[in-house]
Parts: sequence; C-alpha cells; structure tokens
Amino acid sequence: MSWASYGAYLLIVVGLVLMPGPDTFVLMRSSLAGGRRSGLLTATGVFGGNVLQGSAAAFGLGVLIAQSHTAFTAIRWAGVCYLCVLGVQALRAARRGDYGTVGEAGPRLRPSRALLTGLLSNVTNPKILVMYLSVLPQFLVPGVTTTADALLLALTVAVLGGIWQTGMVFVVHRARTWLSRRRVRRATDAVAGVALLGFGGALAAS
Repeated sequence: MSWASYGAYLLIVVGLVLMPGPDTFVLMRSSLAGGRRSGLLTATGVFGGNVLQGSAAAFGLGVLIAQSHTAFTAIRWAGVCYLCVLGVQALRAARRGDYGTVGEAGPRLRPSRALLTGLLSNVTNPKILVMYLSVLPQFLVPGVTTTADALLLALTVAVLGGIWQTGMVFVVHRARTWLSRRRVRRATDAVAGVALLGFGGALAAS
C-alpha cells in the first residue's frame, strides 16, 4: 500500500470521524453526567467497538455478518432498541430537569457502565460495519494488500475516532460550568434524546 493511497484514505476517514453520530451524543451525555472520567471511559468503549468492527472487516468476518440476513437483522434491531432506550432516558432527564450544580456530590456513572455504554453504542450500530465494508475494499488490492495492511486501514478509523472523541471530552469538561446550567443541560438532553431516537428510527427504516 502506497503513502498516496493511505493519504487518500485518511481524507475520507477524517470526514467520517468528524460527522456526528450516535456515539457523539452518547459521549456528550456521559461527559456531562459523570465528568471527564466517565467521558474518557465512554470514549474508550467506543474505541473498543471500532477496533472490534474494524478487525472483523479486515479479517473478512464482517462480510459474513453482512451477508447473513439473520445476524445483520439481529444486530440492527439490537441497535434500534439500545438507541431508543438512550433517547428516552435523555428526554426523561430533560423533562425532570433535576440536575445538581457543578462540584456538588451526586450520582455518577459507574466506570463499568460508562465503558459499556460507549461499547454498545458502537457495536450495536451495523452502519459502522457497513462503513468499513464499503470504504475498505476500495483500498484493498487482491494479491497485493496484506492482512496487516487491511488491519492498519481499519484501526486508523478507531485511532482517529479515539483522538477526536478524547478531544471532545476535554472540551466538554472545560465548558462544563456553562453546560451544566439547568437550562443548557435540559436543552442538551432534549437535543440528544431527539437525535438518538432519530438515529434509532433511521436504523430501523434502513
């Protein structure tokens, strides 16, 4: 694989990484609810999901899943249900508006829950796998591209995504005083809830 080919791939990946999706809204809610630590754990979960799906695509397992109507449908509906649950939770939080002030002791996300939230939001979204299967083959040359090359391309998505999401966590943390105002927090949860339900609906209709 040439550097020119990898550079073209990077341009596509950067555009995909910067595009808001379910992981973005899940990460923001986690960062606001549990602080920087919860945000970083959620980002780690998303990174792990990307590594799993990217590796599956690189080793050819992704093709088998995509071609299996039963497996793909099961993952899709699991993703629909999970996104809808997260969306409803966000809307309920916005309706209640019961938020503590910054620095006030209150309920925090358990580390395992923050990690699992990020992981599940990624692995239950089959569109991530489809993205890998639609983009990766364009840069794989039969008989020339090695498995190591395929893994490099796949894991590039996870690494760039992890860097971007980590940056988001620190931005949210720096602006947490303003973002944690009751009015702003309610608006953020309302937008996140509608967005997550919208992603779930789009996934169900696909």
